[in-house]
Amino acid sequence: MSELQPAVPAPGPTVTNPAGGLDASMPTRWKPRVNPWLIAMTVALAAFMEVLDTSIANVALPHIAGSLGASTDQGTWVLTSYLVSNAIVLPLGAWASSVMGRRNFFVFCIVIFTVASFLCGAAPSLPMLLVFRVLQGAGGGGLQPMAQAIMADSFEPQKRGQAFALYGLVAVLAPSIGPTLGGWITDNFSWRWIFFINIPVGILAFILVTRLVEDPPWIKPDRSLVRHMDYLGLGFLTIAMGGMQIMLDKGEENDWFASNFIRFFAVLFVGGMIALVLWEWHAKRPIINLRLFKFKNFAICCFVMMLVGGVLNANTVLQPQFLQQLLGYTATNAGLALTAGGIALVVVMPLAGYATSKFSARNLAILGFTLFALTYWYAAHVTTLTMTFGAASWLRVLQMVPIPFCFISITNAAYVGMPKEESNQVSGLVNFARNIGGSILIAITNAQVTSRAMWHQQHLQSAMQPSSIGYQQHLNGLTGLLGGTFGKPNGASMAMASIYNQLNQQAQMQGYQDVYMELAVMSVGLIVLAFLLNKNRPGQAAGSSAMH
Repeated sequence: MSELQPAVPAPGPTVTNPAGGLDASMPTRWKPRVNPWLIAMTVALAAFMEVLDTSIANVALPHIAGSLGASTDQGTWVLTSYLVSNAIVLPLGAWASSVMGRRNFFVFCIVIFTVASFLCGAAPSLPMLLVFRVLQGAGGGGLQPMAQAIMADSFEPQKRGQAFALYGLVAVLAPSIGPTLGGWITDNFSWRWIFFINIPVGILAFILVTRLVEDPPWIKPDRSLVRHMDYLGLGFLTIAMGGMQIMLDKGEENDWFASNFIRFFAVLFVGGMIALVLWEWHAKRPIINLRLFKFKNFAICCFVMMLVGGVLNANTVLQPQFLQQLLGYTATNAGLALTAGGIALVVVMPLAGYATSKFSARNLAILGFTLFALTYWYAAHVTTLTMTFGAASWLRVLQMVPIPFCFISITNAAYVGMPKEESNQVSGLVNFARNIGGSILIAITNAQVTSRAMWHQQHLQSAMQPSSIGYQQHLNGLTGLLGGTFGKPNGASMAMASIYNQLNQQAQMQGYQDVYMELAVMSVGLIVLAFLLNKNRPGQAAGSSAMH
């Protein structure tokens, strides 16, 4: 790829507009009136609160269902309702901020999320909790992309990577500690407090945002957009995202496409997505500006970010799941095993953010994906039934190191060459792609663990034949050992049960190993895709090149 050349600045106070022309009414460089790091920490606080809620309720579901007189299957709708609502609102942030102003919309989302959190904690029944979770997901859907867009506009391009390092901590660390924090709160207090803890954080975020954050001059509210609302596009988006989240969240428990229920929502997802793309591409006032995908580099960044989001989320789910299911860790102990990875992330994130001002995003992405491939290959070999707490902690550290280089570089590259006025749309679409990738790959990896475990189970069972000398020796040894304590008949049945249990554990372990190898291969594919990115100059500004 040829290196992008920065545009020659026009004399006087000018700035590029979305059409690529020049607008003399706005200054070339706008700076917020307060320190941008204060702004970054303020919006990161609100985003952290929202990202944490995507995973904090997971381990509390049995307690929630039991407390409200619902079944465990019904309780899982507490997660699904939030994710569906969140996925629908996530790409709408750019349109809503155009109507209300970005800061006003961000404050509005904080208020909705905080009030809904209180209502969730006070919910007297499951139906009411689901209604409030939908409201909470709608409020939270605008926080992530708006926080990222505010950071992007508050910092000079040379320092933007460091700001995205802070956002990366939010996007990666929050879902990692969510299950552990949720388990600890549920065990020591009540499941209701996993929602109540949002209230003081929300109040603090509201006060700080209203005092510190302001909109840049190129973002002006346009309430006339309400009269021209793209209702058809919103409808297609709702159908597509609702169908996708329900299909992914309920697929495994309904045996995927063997179920008419899952096939129905799969059709809604595919049909809704096709209709959404066709309609939004030609709409005069679309709620999602898909024409931004004409920018080649942005389109590649969104596709790569979707895969990165999948890898990151799968990585966050697989290891604690393995530790709890096969090694018998509690949710708290599994979380403690991941703590060292969080510390590593805090150390590496600022370094990776600084590196974006010295090296091109493409080179940093290639480095990150290479490290990902190596760490997943390593995970496939050390994930065993004899893994120690120390080995699990070290593995988590290795898995965290590549994340900043992948996440920050791709996020930073997505803004290069894009008009400043489209920063809301850019952040919305990038986060939308990351969340979709995360949802899809979590479902796929969980299904693959089950599928590969069943394959290994059948393979291992083929060796459990009466003609197998090794099997007979092992069975006779266990029977003799257990028969001396529990009696010969009981000893024989207990020996068979013990061997079968060992076989299942071995098969499940190998299922996890296979999925780690698949993620390693996927990371190699990401290395190839990274070479398609334009090799931008470090610190290159938005709108600095026409990347069509």
